[in-house]
Order: sequence, then structure tokens, then C-alpha cells
Amino acid sequence: MKTAPRILFVGNFLTRHWGNGRTGIDMRLMAGAIRNNWQALSFSERDITRFLAPLGFMRNIGAKMMNARLVKTAKNWKPDLVFMSHCDYVTNETLDRIHQVVPGVKIVHINCDPVETAHCCAQIARRKDSCDAIFVTTAGEKLKEWKTARNVVGFFPNPSDPSFEVEDNSSKTDFAYDLFFAGRPALADARKELLDATLPKLPPSVRLGFFGMGKPLVIGRAYEEAIAASKMGLSINRFENWKWYASDRITHLMGNGVLTFQYDGNQMQDFFSEKETVYFHTPDELAEKIVYFNSHDDARRAVAAAGRAKYHALFNAQRTLRYMVEATLGEELSEDYEWASEVHR
Repeated sequence: MKTAPRILFVGNFLTRHWGNGRTGIDMRLMAGAIRNNWQALSFSERDITRFLAPLGFMRNIGAKMMNARLVKTAKNWKPDLVFMSHCDYVTNETLDRIHQVVPGVKIVHINCDPVETAHCCAQIARRKDSCDAIFVTTAGEKLKEWKTARNVVGFFPNPSDPSFEVEDNSSKTDFAYDLFFAGRPALADARKELLDATLPKLPPSVRLGFFGMGKPLVIGRAYEEAIAASKMGLSINRFENWKWYASDRITHLMGNGVLTFQYDGNQMQDFFSEKETVYFHTPDELAEKIVYFNSHDDARRAVAAAGRAKYHALFNAQRTLRYMVEATLGEELSEDYEWASEVHR
């Protein structure tokens, strides 16, 4: 690897939300590159598509122009690697063109959606012949479906960064909410069934900070403030029982020292013990543990603090990105990454 590889990050940087959007994986990985003293450049695919679209809504024309600008950006900047998230407007023809104009460049597709959805699988399958590597936030046999003779396919964890996860709720004792959850409802959503079965079992003394799922959703700064004001939180997913899968909600909670409850069937025990997070299997068990930790604050603070420290140590963006670059380039891994068994080269 070069001492300072040049990485072009193509993703959704939410410029068009004018500061009222949640920061996601793209920006955290860029932060990881900078912390590694690597060279980084961003290209916000959806924003540029919209800004170039005539009258702001002719997206097909904007997308065509955006693809041309992406090739031009790569040709001018000459990255060693291109990291591209979902980016539905970017065509495979554009990726092939980047390979032509930047000899030796490696293009990496990253995907953080649940692989149980047909849309997510179609996104990944679409890229498997045009990208040199594919990384998803789910592990297991499903990854092998996207392996080809030319690419690397593997798992990567939802990355954290201390410039994004700035709170330490494990050190606090004064909160507006005892239990936090935020999520957008979706079809085939197991979260609603879990919440409907759990919430009636909680005493009225448990103050709920619930957003979305039939209640008003919070985004941007309001979302960050709600997390900062929460003692405990639910890291639950639309689909469970997928190895190591979690939405990026787990980063927002554990990374900020919010005591985090999560389902026990996703094998996250490979990374976090019961001294660092709280596992549950049934609604009854979840309700019982919520009540316990809500009234045992020393225990809550100890588990939340240990979980926060462990999350930042294992899954920080600096380390996560270094792993993906090494795996993509076919290099010997520089350390024993805890998830490295889930990479197919």
C-alpha cells in the first residue's frame, strides 16, 4: 500500500438537506481516511444529480451529467481507490470508464442495507462484475453469491468516529428519556411486532423517547439531541437472525455510551459480551431487562461505558477502512481484525 493512498468517496453526503440530514457511513469512512493520514475526496452522487438536473427535477438528465462529472473527477484526481456506496444513479458503464481513465484503480462497493431485501441484493449483484471489491454489513454464506473471479467480497462493521459519536451518556445521570428508539416503518418489519409486545409490559415510569413507527420522526440535529438525552436505547432491525447484521443505529447508540439492547440471534456475541451490551430473546426478557437497568443505574453506567469503549476500539472508521483497503489490494492484513474470517478473496 502507498504511504498515503488516494481515496475518492462516492456517496450520499446530504448537501441538499442543508444541515438537516443524518450523517452516515460515507462521512465516517472519510473521517477514517483522514485519521490514517490518507488523501480523501468526496463526490456526493445524489446531490450532484439533483443540482445538475434541469429545473431540479429532470433526474434522468441530471444523472447522465453526474456520471460524466464523476469520470472527469476520477481522471483529474487519479485516485488509487474509489469507495462507492449505494449510488443507484452511477452506471456500470461509468465504473468501466473510470477503470480505463485511471489505470490500476480499485473500485469498492459498500452496502449497509439488510441483505434480506430484494432491492439490496439487486444493488450488490449489479456491481459484482464492475467492482474490484464488495463489502456489506452482513456476514455469512450469502456473501458467496456475489464472489467472482475478479472481486473480493467481505463483511465490514458499521464504523464509528469520535468526531461523530461525541457523547458519553454512560457518564450522565440526568436524562429526558429512559428508552430511545427511532426508525422509519417498512413492510415486513419485525420491529413493530416486537415493540407492540414489549411496551405494554413496561411501567409508566419508563419515559419513552420514541420517534417514527407511527410517531413524528426526528432527523439531523434533533436526532442527535434525542440520543444525547437518552439513558438506554433499542438496536433492533427490520430483519433479525443474520450473522453480525445491525443497522447503523448500533453505532449511534453504543458509540455514544447509550446502554444498548439488541436481539441475541445475530451472533454479535462474537464482538460484545454481556458486560458491554444487553442481549434479549423474547419481549418478556427485553421488558424485564429494561426495567432492571432503569432502576440500577450503576449497572447501566458500567455496561454502557464498557460497550462504548469496545465499540470505538473495534469498529472505529480508521481501523475499518484500513481493513477494507488491505483486503481489496490483496495485501497481508496488518492486524488480526476480529471479522476477517468473513472475507472471500
